[in-house]
Amino acid sequence: MNDLRMMPRLITPVVIWLITTSLLVAAPSLDSVDPSVAGSPALGSGGWWVALVVLTAQAVVLLERRSRPLPVLLAVAAAPVVLALSGAGDATSLSSAAVLVAVWSAVTSTPLPHRLRDLGAALACAGLLVALGTSLSQTSIGLPAGTAVLAGLVQGAGVIVLPALLAATVRARRDAREARTDLALAVDREQSAQIAAAIAEERTAMARELHDIAAHHLTGIAVMTGAVERQIDTDPAGAKESVRQVRTQSTAMLRELRGLVTLLRNPGQAEDAGGQERLSQLASLVEEARRAGLEVELSMLGTGAAVESVGPLAQLSAYRTVQECLANAARHAPGARCVVVLDTQDPAEVVVTVRNGPPATPVPSGGRPARRGLGLVGMQERADLTDSILEAGPTAEGGWQTRLRITA
Repeated sequence: MNDLRMMPRLITPVVIWLITTSLLVAAPSLDSVDPSVAGSPALGSGGWWVALVVLTAQAVVLLERRSRPLPVLLAVAAAPVVLALSGAGDATSLSSAAVLVAVWSAVTSTPLPHRLRDLGAALACAGLLVALGTSLSQTSIGLPAGTAVLAGLVQGAGVIVLPALLAATVRARRDAREARTDLALAVDREQSAQIAAAIAEERTAMARELHDIAAHHLTGIAVMTGAVERQIDTDPAGAKESVRQVRTQSTAMLRELRGLVTLLRNPGQAEDAGGQERLSQLASLVEEARRAGLEVELSMLGTGAAVESVGPLAQLSAYRTVQECLANAARHAPGARCVVVLDTQDPAEVVVTVRNGPPATPVPSGGRPARRGLGLVGMQERADLTDSILEAGPTAEGGWQTRLRITA
């Protein structure tokens, strides 16, 4: 497996070495054809062997071009100077192939932008080394100093600047493609998070609705079945009436649960059906609680015009809050007197207040510690959802009061 991973690193240095050494071997023969351009070291001479060693060293150093691109670039770019000083003559031009590869790797592999300055300095130094080596080489084969320097500058620019610009273009395109990919992944993660949040919100809303519906009706059913147990022997007619009330409560609970299921399956269908509870139905809610045995009365303050400016979600929240408060009163304060107040005197807000006195009889705990329910949590969540203000707490008389302020 490690050998397979090494293959891409080996291919380029091996190809560069084969090309440059082949040209090094063939250069003396080409010089003999045209003596006017002769400048390559003779085959088997000292300069020729130095050139072979330097070109081989370049190929070996290129193996580390990805892990240490800048040091490799400087080491490879120093080869022309070494060749020129060792008397290799025009063989310095053969080292340019390895420099091209090193420049490409340096530009495409160096972490940016925090090492951009290091990359620029390395490219500049490499260009100067190539220019110096070329100038010394051209001087050694008899060119004037001015011409040799100009040739060195051109060689340095051609070997360093042009490949660097091309590599920078390729890297920019690659980085842009990676950025688009990262952006797409980030968008997918954000959408997944939004979907998860929406699902969690829907689950919370479902649990809140089920709690409100079941708690209200089941509390009434529990109270009435307790009355049936006491009346069945002493007051058969009253027991029959209580059974009818149990049936009414059960039917109402099934109807509301069916409406909730319809809403979950097809929200539009539930809205078109117009079955959503509103503040105008508080009288029916209070009457239903009264038939279940709760002593409760409804007080209306104001003309009620402000109710029309309250949205349907806020009205449903208020209705469920009153429903939950009446269920809590029946459960925790049996026999207590309850008052529901709908205050619409202020046109800017609608205030719904549910207040009950202390229980007429102590509530047996059965030796178990009282558990905190989710009624207040659900009411607070509904209030937050509709930007309403919920205030709940005990009264001075030992009862409980819940007040919901809705902006009209």
